[in-house]
Amino acid sequence: MSSEPLRFHESNLWSTPIRDLGLTIEGTRLEPILAEFEAEVRQAGITRLRPRFYLSTEWGVAFETIAIAIPFYLAHPDLTALHAERVGHVEGFDRADIARYLRHEMGHVVNYAYRLYEEEEWVKQFGSITQPYFEDYSPEPFSRRYVRHLPGWYAQKHPDEDWAETFAVWMTPGLDWRAEYGGWPIAYAKLAYCSRVMAALRDRAPEVTNTEPDEDVGDIEYSIDQYYVRTATSEVDLPPGLDGALRAIFEDLGGSEGLSLDDPLCPAADLIRRLEPELMANVFRWTGHFPERTRVLLRYLADRATRLSQGYPRNREDSAIIAFTTLVTGLAMNHVQRGSYLP
Repeated sequence: MSSEPLRFHESNLWSTPIRDLGLTIEGTRLEPILAEFEAEVRQAGITRLRPRFYLSTEWGVAFETIAIAIPFYLAHPDLTALHAERVGHVEGFDRADIARYLRHEMGHVVNYAYRLYEEEEWVKQFGSITQPYFEDYSPEPFSRRYVRHLPGWYAQKHPDEDWAETFAVWMTPGLDWRAEYGGWPIAYAKLAYCSRVMAALRDRAPEVTNTEPDEDVGDIEYSIDQYYVRTATSEVDLPPGLDGALRAIFEDLGGSEGLSLDDPLCPAADLIRRLEPELMANVFRWTGHFPERTRVLLRYLADRATRLSQGYPRNREDSAIIAFTTLVTGLAMNHVQRGSYLP
């Protein structure tokens, strides 16, 4: 595989079944990260439980298994760059972020290995694992009933995720969860329960030892091209009626304050495109609005800004960034809470 991401597009690998790409964990940047993580697991006192790691389409642990799936695109820098280009967001963009996801998935492993979800106290703290699981969820930002670990207030998605996030916080090296969550009684009670449970499990053999993978990379028949077609976000919910908001931001900035009529305005669309990566990540972190949806929204707004010939004076770029970021955050919050960008 080429070292240049753009050459990947031009090769026949683009249409080759993923199973034939020869992707493995061994010999990649993932191998030493997983070795470090396994040492971290042992240091946390988990010595009787050893999960299997394998490459698949996304992070996850299949129910009633102890096998952790890692996105295949993290196994090669070309594929990681390609994923960032096509999706705009990488879950595991660096060593620390990969470890963050591994701690979360280890929470699922522990839950399934010891069937904690069947225990009365687990259900009391987190809820029933049989609750419906929906990909779309409406979190309450900054709720003190849940810990913060993965972006998007992920603990609020489902009781199983609430436990996994709580476990991940408990496991994170150097994090004093007692001090961090001392003023959050409900989240603190969950962490205290996790700490008690993990102490009790230290010497207990797991009840579940199934390491069968779910959609192993070696079994995926479709190609990279087909994978991104399947994961593409629909643009049917693009919000009309935002032209006035864009004008309010950029035309207000283009007033007469210190601006010569001869000075050209910077194109607003170029600024929006430049802000795209950071806005996708940060809007998701603080609102729960999925990055792929934010990307569609931003590209729609950039297109509208072009059609409306919106611009701003260079010396007021900071003001433009603040105003536009506030607009996008407000729209994202509307979508998360109401299911639409505009009432």
